[in-house]
Amino acid sequence: MSEQITLQVNGESRRCPSQTPLPDLLQQLGYNPRLVAVEYNGEILHRQFWQHTQVQPGDRLEVVTIVGGG
Repeated sequence: MSEQITLQVNGESRRCPSQTPLPDLLQQLGYNPRLVAVEYNGEILHRQFWQHTQVQPGDRLEVVTIVGGG
């Protein structure tokens, strides 16, 4: 069993397995990865880098849901 880490998601402390890829974490938290934007440790993280980003202890994520409409 992998080690659990703690990180901040939208200002709340969350726990997940170490080395969790970002898209997997988003799904575990109930987000549709296609409908969100992610700020990772203070910077917008472009979608092309998500699959290669594994969350680390103490990371800070802000997840914003994209809402369509007119």
